[in-house]
Amino acid sequence: MNRPTRILVTGAGGQVGVDLVDILRGDLPWGASAAFVPDGRTIEDDEFEVLALTHHDLDITDRDRVVAALRATHPDVVIHLAAYTAVDRAETDAATCFAVNATGTGNLSEAAREAGAHLIAVSTDYVFDGRKGASYVEEDATNPLSVYGASKRDGELLCGEGDTIVRTSWVMGVRGKNVVHVIAERAASGQAVRFVDDQTGTVTVASDLARALVALARTRPGATWHVANTGTTTWYDVAAFVGRTLGRGEDFATPIASADLSPTPLAHRPERSDLDTTKWRAHFEALPEWTDGVARLVRERLLRTAQ
Repeated sequence: MNRPTRILVTGAGGQVGVDLVDILRGDLPWGASAAFVPDGRTIEDDEFEVLALTHHDLDITDRDRVVAALRATHPDVVIHLAAYTAVDRAETDAATCFAVNATGTGNLSEAAREAGAHLIAVSTDYVFDGRKGASYVEEDATNPLSVYGASKRDGELLCGEGDTIVRTSWVMGVRGKNVVHVIAERAASGQAVRFVDDQTGTVTVASDLARALVALARTRPGATWHVANTGTTTWYDVAAFVGRTLGRGEDFATPIASADLSPTPLAHRPERSDLDTTKWRAHFEALPEWTDGVARLVRERLLRTAQ
C-alpha cells in the first residue's frame, strides 16, 4: 500500500491555508463548491498527510530553521502560502516585507530542493504594472509598482528551476480578513459604500484556489501558472454584486476613481492586472465564475454569523 503524500503547508492559518488544510484532510471548506474538481479526482481517504504550519510554528526568514524543519519532516510537497500581505504598510516596512516574501521564499526553495520536496509558491498579480492593456499571461515581463509587488517578484526569482509558481489575485475567503466582509458588514448595517471602478482584476475565492493547489500538488508541473476565478471585474463591480446578493438596491455602491480615495493609499496599485488563465484551462477545469464564488462566500458568511 502506498503511503500518503506528505504535504507541508506554510501560512496554514491564513484564509487560503485553512481551506487548503480542510481539503487535504478530506473536508469541504466553508463556502466551497463540491462540484469543482479541477483534475477530475476526488480526495481519497488518507491520500495526504498534512503538516500545517503557521508563522508561530516556523519563521521562514530563518534559513537554518527552515532547513531543519524540512529535514525533520521529509515532505513530498511544500505549499508555500505564508506571506507579508499588508500592501500599504509595506511601503514603510520594506525590510520586513522583503524578508518574508523574498528571503523566506528563497529559504523554502533551497530547503525543499535539499529535502527532495517539490515547492509550490503562491505569488500575486501585483508583480505587474498594469500598463499592458490586456490580461497578463505567464510569460509577460514583471514590473511591480509597490514594495509588496517587488518583494513577491523577488521571491519568484529566488525559486528554483523545478518549483511551481502560482500567481493569483484579489483573494477572498469565508475565513480571514478581506474586502467582501467589509462590504457585507456595511450592507447589513444599512450603510453605503464607495469603491473604485478604475482598477481591473480577477477575483480568486480561497476555497477554489485551495482545490486548484491540490491538483498542482498531485501533478507537480513546475513553471509559472496563473490561477483565478473566471471573469474580469472591478472593485466597484464586486461591491455592487455583494450588495445585490444581500438585497441592497442600486444606490448601495457608488463608483469612484482611485484619485478620489481618502486617505490616499501609500502603495501604488496596477490599474489593470487581470490574469489570463488559458494555460490553467488547457490542463485543468476552469475555476468557477467569480460571481458564483463570491455568492457562495456571502451565503456562507450569512450562515455563520447567524449561528
